[in-house]
Amino acid sequence: MMTRRSFVGTAAAGAAGVSLLGAWGIAAQVPRPAVARRRVTLGGRAVRVVDVHAHCAIAETSEVLRGTSLERSAQTTGNLVLGPPRLQYMDAEGIDIQALSINAFWYAAERALARDLCRVQNERLSAWCAANPSRFVGLASVALQYPDLAAEQLDEGVKKFGLRGAAIGGSVEGVELSDRKFDPFWAKAEELGIVVFMHPQTAPGTTQNPRLQGRGGLNNTIGNPLETTVFLSHLIFEGTLDRFPGLKVCAAHAGGYLPSYSGRSDALCGRGGGGDCTSLKKRPSEYFKKELFVDSMIFHEEGLRHLIAEMGVGQIMYGTDYPYDWPVGVNFILNAPFLDDRQREAMLGGNAAALLKIT
Repeated sequence: MMTRRSFVGTAAAGAAGVSLLGAWGIAAQVPRPAVARRRVTLGGRAVRVVDVHAHCAIAETSEVLRGTSLERSAQTTGNLVLGPPRLQYMDAEGIDIQALSINAFWYAAERALARDLCRVQNERLSAWCAANPSRFVGLASVALQYPDLAAEQLDEGVKKFGLRGAAIGGSVEGVELSDRKFDPFWAKAEELGIVVFMHPQTAPGTTQNPRLQGRGGLNNTIGNPLETTVFLSHLIFEGTLDRFPGLKVCAAHAGGYLPSYSGRSDALCGRGGGGDCTSLKKRPSEYFKKELFVDSMIFHEEGLRHLIAEMGVGQIMYGTDYPYDWPVGVNFILNAPFLDDRQREAMLGGNAAALLKIT
């Protein structure tokens, strides 16, 4: 039986443009994409584009979950599964590297199942990235409902499997991630110096708010950014970012509503009552200058300009939400008239490359 070590060695020695992953069930073969590969240039010079917000799924999880309460939760078909369509999309769009993450659907799982599921996902994701090292890096799956286990999984994911960070939701079964019970995970993330990519999941009070029923897909269009906003606010006000000042947290969907309205949080802390901010080491908005990062999924040109004004170019990274069809192609950044080429290059790939340690 092929081991992971022998598999990775075999794949790395394969012919250019072909990645043999059949032993792992990810894809039998990934041929060179038929579409022409777009090269993004600035001033006649090619620049690297890194997509920090790219979802994926591992087909083998269906075996791990068979007969369990999570059997219907995993998405193991379509373009979420790693394979040729992803590379074809990336080439057509001009995306050189994707940072792959799996949306956390396992926070209700008991410990043994959560351990086995995350292990399979991290192993398979690592194998895919090792076989395609110039196109992908991976973010580890962790079982946050068991913070000690999550810390172990993150440590293994980074040190053993070569993953570049962790992908998490915004809360765990109604419990905020600023709760001190999660400190072992945050401490490990700080120790390793990796990025934690937060993507909202189904959660009570935000995406599951009954007022968001009806037309407009409000549980997504409003609920997802709201979940992100609540997550970030708790990290700030409950002191998580002060306890672990070396954290690097990237929030999906441009950070929700908080970056554009952090002035209200600052104003609250400047008033005599209404909120206890005395323990904070700096104003809420200042955490968006160092510890907190966001992707570029803001959609309107003026929204991007304002986001940069509030956070700075260095805190923003290109993201697409692949495979979901949002209008956030590279031209959104390339054509922004208020950016110079240095800023465009940083947002398209430079910032993410530094954060994800892509050389």
